[in-house]
Amino acid sequence: MNLTEFNQSDLCEHFSCPERSGSPAVYILQYVCSAAVVLLTVCGNMLIIISVLHFKQLHTATNMLVLSLAVSDFLVGALVMPPMLIWTIESCWIFGKVFCTIFGLICGFLTNVSIYNIALIAVDRYLALSNPFLYMNRVSVRITGIVIVCVWCVVLAYSSALLYFNGNFTVFVMCPGECYLYLTDVWTVIDLVITFIFPLSIIIILYTRVFVIAKKHATAIRELNNHTRPKTQKITSHSMKSERKAAKVLGILVSVFLMCLLPYFIYNLLSNVIELQTETFQEVSVLFCLNSNINPVIYALFYPWFRRCVKLIITLRIFQTDSALINILS
Repeated sequence: MNLTEFNQSDLCEHFSCPERSGSPAVYILQYVCSAAVVLLTVCGNMLIIISVLHFKQLHTATNMLVLSLAVSDFLVGALVMPPMLIWTIESCWIFGKVFCTIFGLICGFLTNVSIYNIALIAVDRYLALSNPFLYMNRVSVRITGIVIVCVWCVVLAYSSALLYFNGNFTVFVMCPGECYLYLTDVWTVIDLVITFIFPLSIIIILYTRVFVIAKKHATAIRELNNHTRPKTQKITSHSMKSERKAAKVLGILVSVFLMCLLPYFIYNLLSNVIELQTETFQEVSVLFCLNSNINPVIYALFYPWFRRCVKLIITLRIFQTDSALINILS
């Protein structure tokens, strides 16, 4: 949709911008619930960040990707969620044009970083399961860190280019204030490929392969359990079980992510074809942001080490001498 095709009145007709309604009690409750969601998102992801950074046992390539995802989720909770939730409650953008531009850049950047973090996790799990010996010898924490930094830099450059080549975000003042960036037809296609089709294809294809390989490993483990085997085979079996469990948990994380992601991109696709209400955009955006709140819950439910880390952090035992060497994986 090209912004030059519309004037102010056309934009008001194209979008339905409802005014806030409801009793003061409901209004206050909305803000209280929103504050709780933001607080849980920020604190939950901060616990993941502290855990991975502090405990030496968690300094693995896979956990570096988990750390990168937690950092992006933390920033979503701290920088994106508050304005988005206020915008949803007020049914109006109240922060002005300058912050609208900043918000749009941050939101686009963190959205793409989260998507590519998930794609990197899919690549990591595929490599770990398809060729575990090569993975252990070639994929290090240092290499993974370099890849993560490169991805963050490339995504930031792309988000800046998207904003630069499509002009500034626009705040409509005749209707209740709104904050949108309208892409040209060419950039709409480019953005669809880079932020949706390409990473989503990687995620779906590699995770399909991951679960096929995991199924084969499960069959191999059952066969090993039926025979007496040397110690090296027992270690291999235990390693295979650990990789399968990691793939399963991260598969759940990816599935939840996709459920929160798809409505957002379906809206973006349909909004260029049919007229959609502003509330719909706000709802799918909030759903996407809520994924950052759900991820720590997934870790808490499926990772015993994360629950142990949280206990050590809350009880302040991480400030004790050599606390970083505590065995949290047993």
